[in-house]
Amino acid sequence: MGARTVAIILLALLAAFQAQLWFGRGSIPDVNQMQRELAAQKAANAQARQTNERLASEVSDLKQGLDMVEEKARMELGMVKPNEIFVHVNK
Repeated sequence: MGARTVAIILLALLAAFQAQLWFGRGSIPDVNQMQRELAAQKAANAQARQTNERLASEVSDLKQGLDMVEEKARMELGMVKPNEIFVHVNK
């Protein structure tokens, strides 16, 4: 086995490693794609976390007092108290 054969084998191994780096699983483009997907998932998680916190706060308000129930009934259902006059103003 001459020096030329060793050089060819080493070049073949180097080419195989480079091919894995650029085109195989875990390649640079593959990692970049995964990082983009991870960033998008983190943004979605942050938005879901905010929604969950808002809903948890709303549930807590509903459990603690009737003020939130009254506000929901007035805003979403258009309910009014007895002897109360409803006035709707168009702008």
